[in-house]
Amino acid sequence: MNTRFFRFVAMLVALAMFAAACGGGSDADDAANEGGAAASDTADAAAGVDEPDDEGPADDPADTTDTVQTIEDEPEDAGPVVGGTLRYGLEADVNGLNPASSALSAPGLMMGNAVFDTYAVFDEDGNWVPYLAESFTPTDDFMVWTMKLREGIEFHDGTPLNADAVQVNFVTQFADPLVGLAVRPFYNQDNPIEVIDDLTVQYNLLFPNANWPTTQTGQLGMVASPAWIAASLEDPTLNQEPVGAGPFRFDSRSEDSVTRFVRNDTWWNETSEVYLDAVEFVPVTDPDVRNDLLIEGELQAIQTTNPESSAELSATEGLQNILDDSGDETFVMINSASAPFDDIRARQALTFLTPRQDYVDLIGRGISQGADQMFTPSSPYYNPAVEQEADNPDAAMPLVEAYCADNADNCTDGKIDMEFQWSGPSVVQTRIAELFEENWSAGFNVNFQELFQDAHIQEVAFGQYDVVTWRQFGAVNPGDDQVWLSCLTIGGLALNWPRYCDEERDAILADLQLATTVEERQPLLAELTEKMQQDYLYVFLLHTLWHNSFAENVRGVCGHPTPDGAVQRCATNGRTWFNEVWLAE
Repeated sequence: MNTRFFRFVAMLVALAMFAAACGGGSDADDAANEGGAAASDTADAAAGVDEPDDEGPADDPADTTDTVQTIEDEPEDAGPVVGGTLRYGLEADVNGLNPASSALSAPGLMMGNAVFDTYAVFDEDGNWVPYLAESFTPTDDFMVWTMKLREGIEFHDGTPLNADAVQVNFVTQFADPLVGLAVRPFYNQDNPIEVIDDLTVQYNLLFPNANWPTTQTGQLGMVASPAWIAASLEDPTLNQEPVGAGPFRFDSRSEDSVTRFVRNDTWWNETSEVYLDAVEFVPVTDPDVRNDLLIEGELQAIQTTNPESSAELSATEGLQNILDDSGDETFVMINSASAPFDDIRARQALTFLTPRQDYVDLIGRGISQGADQMFTPSSPYYNPAVEQEADNPDAAMPLVEAYCADNADNCTDGKIDMEFQWSGPSVVQTRIAELFEENWSAGFNVNFQELFQDAHIQEVAFGQYDVVTWRQFGAVNPGDDQVWLSCLTIGGLALNWPRYCDEERDAILADLQLATTVEERQPLLAELTEKMQQDYLYVFLLHTLWHNSFAENVRGVCGHPTPDGAVQRCATNGRTWFNEVWLAE
């Protein structure tokens, strides 16, 4: 009995970290909490959840921030210099660095880029290309994918990266109560993976997916030493000492202080170089302090999503910047599985009463873009027909009156009873709650509930909430965001957080998995964004602006080659790469 109890508690803690890693940990909220879990896209099947208070907008396209995926006007030098240590400031730390079981938030995925490589990566145009893999071959129906590995790759401990190692990694992820939430629903349960030969494995899907390799570009594609995985299952403290096949080897780690990786002199990728002696990752939860450390030279690189920090970095002479607002979104999220919001009239009323423009102005501070949907206006998938409905109390009040006439037990004094929950303590989140309540109170009796982050995430995962602020979506391949929308991810625990099952929406998602071009995806995503608006589950607020800033002497941040000659995407949801990076003298 005790063993089962402790396993359950451990699962809840893991779940809390997983959800936080899916996209929370805003700079503003981390500063208010003096630390905490952070950032985006565990399992890289998605990106995003919780803590929205750090991005900022401008609904006028003339004032918006465009996505920038390169450092402009990098100075010319005589050539790369070998040596030196790059100190990189992160917005938070993570609870472990094991891709098979840890919650790799944006900072965790950043550190993972140093020590692990992935089976596939995204190129400059957002297409998947092989990396550790030599090739991916689907069957005609896209139900089975065969992956062939490159020859001669070894992990840092000398064990071979072969098909058996791939199987160990996958089976461990599949069985894990945390990472498996984003894996199990999409594979053949009886036979998800098969070893074909020493360098070839076969993945057996539950549904056809013509874009399946994109799922192997993040945490699910980070491959670790099978010997280390086995050891870490016996001794979880080893999750802090990762063993991968990447350009840097683990050296030391002091949680919430410094994690250090040193050059892997036997790295397998002969088309690229590792110039740095070491990379040190330093979690600095206060965005102002993080900026100061970069400007003063104590750090050579930082990541931030804080709009005021971004403005300062862009205005500081001598810094090099990458700006990217193509990732996750901030929104109000509504639970459709229980009263009062199992009735669409209540969801509509809350949407119409939300002071979206005030949020955009007061919280966003004019730095990031206001969001109507999952895509920015510069995205080829942006649907101009979808405009976020809000700031319309006249439309809300008849809905409140009609709802209360039919559901008197869920109303008091003619208003709908509801709870608004957030993670804290957080000064900014409390300010957001007061901003919302000022408008919502016209039609709702709003009960506030502020919880510590782990309890907050647990209640959302189990569906024990009415309304929360949240952050997610933003996958490079939009089809990978199905994990947050599919009926398959609703259960006792759910990744479809609003617990809304719509077979029509699932049919759109299924068609999306078979679309391989922008032209094929556009009408499907237009239909999906319209469907999401019509369901009144999300009140979109802001597009996250990820800002990576580098000291004047940092070189080689972009333009990283793959073994087959493609050029990798420069940054994804706040994480960059470390091979090819060097420090000018």
